Amino acid sequence: MRETKYWTWHMAAGVVILFLLGVHMVTMHLGGITHWFAPAGGEAISQANILFRDGRLFFTVTYILLLGVALYHGLYGLRTILFELTLKPAVEKAISFVLLVVGLGLFGLGTWAAITVHTIAIAGIRG
Repeated sequence: MRETKYWTWHMAAGVVILFLLGVHMVTMHLGGITHWFAPAGGEAISQANILFRDGRLFFTVTYILLLGVALYHGLYGLRTILFELTLKPAVEKAISFVLLVVGLGLFGLGTWAAITVHTIAIAGIRG
């Protein structure tokens, strides 16, 4: 029952990734056509448009959410693949612990980066 719950979360994370990655693709790669979140016009990756997006809390939250669900989805998938090797229970426990620590570490680093960029963009917009 416990593994079924984790697998369900894994599948739900895939759906969330699909949605958030779709928003990202439309914003970044179709920005020249749609002009969404590109008030300066031109390329979506121009500095003015990047500062505009990074200064919005919506984008900071969606970046952090995308990071979290992508890490969970990827690391849980890796864990599942490794567990199919029929390892000893102690090795499986060690793998789970290492992946948890790596995942939390990467999530912390990515969250710090997103918040820092948001703070810099706000200072750049106001300053």
